[in-house]
Amino acid sequence: MDLDFICVHAGRPASELTRRDVARALLSVPSGVALVALADLRRAMLAAGNPLSAAFWESARTTLGAIESGSATIGDVQRWLEATGTEPLLLTRSFFVWPEEDERGPVAGEMFGRLVAHLEELVAAGEIDPDALARGDEAARKAYEDLQEEWLSGPLPDGRVPGLVVSDEQDEELFAAWDEEEAFALDELRRILAELPDPVRPEAELRAACARLREVLTGPGYPGNVLRACAGYGDGPLPAGDEELWLAVAAGIAGPVSDLPEDDDTVDEFADVESELSAEDSALASLCAIHHADWLAAVAALARRGPGVLASPERIARLIAESDDIDVDMDEPEDLEATEALFGAVTPLWESLGVVDRSGILTPLGHWGLPRALERAWSSTDALGD
Repeated sequence: MDLDFICVHAGRPASELTRRDVARALLSVPSGVALVALADLRRAMLAAGNPLSAAFWESARTTLGAIESGSATIGDVQRWLEATGTEPLLLTRSFFVWPEEDERGPVAGEMFGRLVAHLEELVAAGEIDPDALARGDEAARKAYEDLQEEWLSGPLPDGRVPGLVVSDEQDEELFAAWDEEEAFALDELRRILAELPDPVRPEAELRAACARLREVLTGPGYPGNVLRACAGYGDGPLPAGDEELWLAVAAGIAGPVSDLPEDDDTVDEFADVESELSAEDSALASLCAIHHADWLAAVAALARRGPGVLASPERIARLIAESDDIDVDMDEPEDLEATEALFGAVTPLWESLGVVDRSGILTPLGHWGLPRALERAWSSTDALGD
């Protein structure tokens, strides 16, 4: 490792290298190699007219030594890199997080580069003191954090707010990945169902289940409030048709359309991040946490086995683990337990719809309706996250 390596790594001549450039290059090679090269690099930088500072070189030796000995944490290394004065904070006080370098989209890449350039200007102007940061000066660190918070939340000359546009890009990427996964799962579901006989709609069961369901949905508390949120009904009227009502609610369990109303939440309760979730919020969170692949495996297995099969959370977790329809790795007991816990929020809601009976046995109504409901959920663009 030599000065030429650092220049190539940073894409700059030696006279323009910053502390961040050197630190990133040092971290790109084994710590032992970097430690051995440190003295020669310091002399080469001095000869190039860009000596940096004694505080930087001492901090580099300390950090690399800690890495080599195995005593440095990831946080220690990140903190040292940020102490160069031109490294954007990985996590700000407002909980803004930059994407990893290889995961940044065009907007995040542009904004990250703009912030680095902005910080370099502030270092050159003397508004950021990298040596104070390297010494662990708390006041210097706070000022450094404040500068970055201000830049992220303030508008650029073109009106864009860096923190917002980066977050928007990340959201768009997340939604695109979600849509792609959902489309694939829908295609697989339709392929599987095309190979199975189409169950006859159980008219009497559907009519009786919807009569009970209407009472549940218009009643107070759980499970009616969760089911209304799943279907996105809010305070509006319920559909007149039984099939439309049943499928909308059943589909909502696999793809919740809205959240629970927050009319009863106080400001203090909303701001208390350490407070426990209510049973209703916990149930809805579990529904949203179930992956498309797990829904696909569970419903496909139940569709193949038909009425009378046990559909308890434990059995569903096992069906998913044994499924040939998805590529799943659930070899550890913890994986089964996690899946079982998530579907523990599903089966009580299924019972309210008559999908399963009180013993957790799949009914003819559930056998007929579950595949249709899942197809409806994945064919809709109204689910949370879309």
